[in-house]
Amino acid sequence: MMHHMLLSSGHFPIYRTEPLVFDLLLPRFGDLRKASVRRKLMRYWVRSRQFRRSGLDAREITEKVLRSVRSGGDFLRVVMGEIARTGGYQRWAGWGPDNLLYIPEIERQISEALFIHVVRDGRDVALALDRKQFIRPFPWDRNSRLFVSALHWMWKVQTGRRYAGVLGPDYLEVHFEDLVLNPSETLEKVGAFIGQTLDYEKIRKTEIGAVRRPNTSFTEELEAHNFSPVGRWKNLLSEDQIRRLEGLAGEFLVELGYPLSHPQRASLGFRLRAMQSLYPAFYNLKEWLKIATPMGRFVNMNRLHLNEVEDNGSNNSGALSVTYSAQKS
Repeated sequence: MMHHMLLSSGHFPIYRTEPLVFDLLLPRFGDLRKASVRRKLMRYWVRSRQFRRSGLDAREITEKVLRSVRSGGDFLRVVMGEIARTGGYQRWAGWGPDNLLYIPEIERQISEALFIHVVRDGRDVALALDRKQFIRPFPWDRNSRLFVSALHWMWKVQTGRRYAGVLGPDYLEVHFEDLVLNPSETLEKVGAFIGQTLDYEKIRKTEIGAVRRPNTSFTEELEAHNFSPVGRWKNLLSEDQIRRLEGLAGEFLVELGYPLSHPQRASLGFRLRAMQSLYPAFYNLKEWLKIATPMGRFVNMNRLHLNEVEDNGSNNSGALSVTYSAQKS
């Protein structure tokens, strides 16, 4: 939602998809200092949703990438810079929850980047992820997907916050709940951070993407006109599920400013304690294999939506944990 609010403000070019540079393109294609790698990358990229939604000319952007790009940061600057230039904008903004895992590399390659991290209550995140079955548990944990989803959320947000410790004034953390319940005040804070006036009334009138129709796992709420994304877990989770979730992630929830409904943490039992150790280690191993070994060449490219016909629909900008990088003015 934050990204679509920025796009609705009128200060940024409308690019309604994730760039996927650091989490997909670089692991998959490799060292962009090599001309052969850049040529291969562009053969795929001009067939992707990322290209189709850019509005750029395939030959022109390919020539610019082949001539100017030597890193993922260069690629993002060239592509997003061209999108901004052709639309008459001075700045650009990109988004993606997995950017949290690449903050050091993004900061190194795009030193002028600003980062906005939207944090959401992990109990609502786990509920939404479980509903859509986004997070894949091990086969023996199929009946514990809710708790695996909470562990994935905690691992990713903790990783991003740890990396963000080196960013200083270039990092801002806001709560999703504040965006929903106090949008004007929260956008004023974001605007001060990026040096841009964010007029909530103008954003409401422009209504791009999730500002107009929220991206949600609970579409029945939209249809019934009772959409309420804050604190949904209080009504949809059982007391036992809440106790166990707070047993898993309670300390971190409190650290983020979310009060617990059960201050006395429940005993997790052997299975949840084992999951608490196993899954973060597994996620760290997967990331290491992807970025530090040739295994990255096997990254799934489904998110590029190669050769698909666009329906002009909005992308999924779920509020798990989103990092935005916007050029400093």
